[in-house]
Amino acid sequence: MKTTFTTLLFACFATFVGAGLVNKRAPADASSVSPDNIVSITDATTFCMIMPRTAHTDIGVSETPGGEQTYCTHPTSPLQGTIPPDFFRNVSFVQAKGNSGQTYVQLTGCIDPTKIDRLNPNDGGGQYDSNGGDGGRGNPEDSECIGYSSYVELVEPVSNRACIRCCMDNSDCNVGLDTAGCEAVIPGEYFC
Repeated sequence: MKTTFTTLLFACFATFVGAGLVNKRAPADASSVSPDNIVSITDATTFCMIMPRTAHTDIGVSETPGGEQTYCTHPTSPLQGTIPPDFFRNVSFVQAKGNSGQTYVQLTGCIDPTKIDRLNPNDGGGQYDSNGGDGGRGNPEDSECIGYSSYVELVEPVSNRACIRCCMDNSDCNVGLDTAGCEAVIPGEYFC
């Protein structure tokens, strides 16, 4: 009897894991996280991204506790910086279904890194995300994409390129290719 119960319990657990019901974050809402530790994508003109907190800083240098800050096209808090409308020279907005059938949204495009003084235009860039970093807590730690379970963002000032994707299924936001660049991590149109 005990063996049957254990086998049944294991089978149920395996079913939940296989269905992706274990180790998933619930979609974030704006009240669950500090306004300077979020990203969001509504469309090509309404979005928030993580940027270095201090001026003219390399992305890699900013990847320390307190080194990052949310910047938005339409800030909703004094804790957020402003992304000017001409930051993206050309941008593509996509909303689609990932491999699991769950929704993701993304922005890919060519940027003018001189429009946000936090960026060093000569920086090769780096990645921010919700599930990488120490202990899988993200970088910045505990950052989230509003309305989604995970995100990955790369900013590459020297290449005039940036990309961000927010995903309902973590597997659609690959955080393991951080040195491969936007085109490998978030395929899309870049126009650069």
